[in-house]
Amino acid sequence: MTSLSAKSPFSLSRLAIYATLLTACAVYLIPLIVMLLTSFKTPEDVLTGNLLSWPELFTGIGWSKAWDSVGGFFWNSVKITIPAVTISTLLGALNGYVLAMWRFRGSQLFFGLLLFGCFLPFQVVLLPASFTLGQLGLANTTSGLVLIHVVYGLAFTTLFFRNYYVSIPDALVRAARLDGAGFFTIFGRIMLPMSVPIIMVCLIWQFTQIWNDFLFGVVFASGDTQPITVALNNLVNTSTGAKEYNVDMAAAMIAGLPTLVVYILAGKYFLRGLTAGAVKG
Repeated sequence: MTSLSAKSPFSLSRLAIYATLLTACAVYLIPLIVMLLTSFKTPEDVLTGNLLSWPELFTGIGWSKAWDSVGGFFWNSVKITIPAVTISTLLGALNGYVLAMWRFRGSQLFFGLLLFGCFLPFQVVLLPASFTLGQLGLANTTSGLVLIHVVYGLAFTTLFFRNYYVSIPDALVRAARLDGAGFFTIFGRIMLPMSVPIIMVCLIWQFTQIWNDFLFGVVFASGDTQPITVALNNLVNTSTGAKEYNVDMAAAMIAGLPTLVVYILAGKYFLRGLTAGAVKG
């Protein structure tokens, strides 16, 4: 009897685990539910109902007004995020490949110095980055923000790829060299096809960091070049007249949907990629 009860799916310990998980899910999901419900309410419904009340009349006017306010800035974030994520991931792969497989004199020192970039707070680089962008003629431009995010993200992507590549046997690269394969041939035909897990990690990490960035966006961009995070802040804090919470919530949902979709579709690859290179190095 004891062994059967221990294996039962309805044991007290398992029920306690499920109850704890459901409670945690509810706590994390309540803000999202409140935002979603409020975004479909009328302004009058928002003021008279409670936060979790069902809308008396479902309306998309809040979403329409929100898109009119932040839609252009949404595409600014797309123009910033996609090239910055792509470039920083590719350069990080190259850096990690060199540091793991083509070690040179001082490579460990170089890698150690590069890691400092992972611990530098955003505020430290604001003044030198502003000066550099001004000298390059990229101040207050989308290209300038792309450059900033690529440079700042290189330390992280290099770290991810280097730690992943050190788990790959050196004999594989030596055998390719003996067969006449060069630097880029080995990288393109051997290393990259094996790097799908860590590529997913870098794509998710960089996408989340860049899309959700506010500080760089508000400092290095202005006017029509600002990302959606800055536009959302301006919408919420500079509204005139009666406060339209349904518009604010819809705009917040629009700003958060891309990262939410990315984690729903590719979140399972994130942890898998992080632990893929944890055996060696």
